[in-house]
Amino acid sequence: MKIVILDGYALNPGDMSYDCIREFGEVTIYQRTDTDAETIARIGDSEIVLLNKVPITEAVLAACPNIKLICVQATGYNVVDCDAARKRGIPVCNVPTYGTAAVAQFTMAMLLEICHRIGHHDALVHRGDWCRCDTFCFWDTPQMELAGKTLGIIGFGRIGQTVGRLAKAFGMNVIAHSRTKYPEGWEIGEYVDLDTLYARSNVISLHCPLFPENAKMINTESIEKMKDGVILLNTARGGLLDEQAVADALASRKIRCAAVDVVSQEPMLDTNPLLTAPNCIITPHMAWAPIESRQRLLDCVVDNIRAFLNGTPQNVVN
Repeated sequence: MKIVILDGYALNPGDMSYDCIREFGEVTIYQRTDTDAETIARIGDSEIVLLNKVPITEAVLAACPNIKLICVQATGYNVVDCDAARKRGIPVCNVPTYGTAAVAQFTMAMLLEICHRIGHHDALVHRGDWCRCDTFCFWDTPQMELAGKTLGIIGFGRIGQTVGRLAKAFGMNVIAHSRTKYPEGWEIGEYVDLDTLYARSNVISLHCPLFPENAKMINTESIEKMKDGVILLNTARGGLLDEQAVADALASRKIRCAAVDVVSQEPMLDTNPLLTAPNCIITPHMAWAPIESRQRLLDCVVDNIRAFLNGTPQNVVN
């Protein structure tokens, strides 16, 4: 088999090995691919295509008739025209569960950073402020305890439920809104409608996929339904936020603080309103980055290829 990896750097910036893919055939690795023309040229007559964020469009599929399998090295697969692939008999496989622990851990790290601003205070100490302090302690940001606060989770699948369990360990009350009410979810929190979640939550955390029907669901209207001083966390998809509305709410202090690991266009544009919004923590789509998480992802890609070659494709999304 001829196999091409179109944006290998995303999953493996140099601390892992793609040698496990070579058992299936001849592998060509490109660190990044930026245009449809590059994509078509690099796929060529390859039969298996691996990618993370490189778009596989109808035009690409039409120009590369040798493709037999598309493996997305991620959970989200909206970069692939799945309908066009299905019509050509090409399965599209994703990796659904690799990052549950990593993303949930990162979500809580964001929340704890908001509560305590540990990085900020570490910088103050290293600047000498504690050495010059007249008392044994100081802090210059509001400190917040999580116990007794209500966390509203939008999207209560694997990651959302794991976040809920971690939040409960901190003494938080958990409420959730989800398209599917999973039986195990009731053991963690209470399912509520969106308006109830907005009204009751001290902290709102997003863990749902992005679909046309929920794009910019966090907007001026929904923010108005939230408590004054709510905290907003987003490790899901940037398109779930109306970023200008969130920036405006941060400026007015309707939202006390936001922490986002994703934005509507990535890499982030320097015109994104969140960049200049007060009390907004922004990280560069790195919640999935622990090497343990990425190795699980690569292991699943290997399993997806092997299953396809054995005639039993798995994790097919189209």
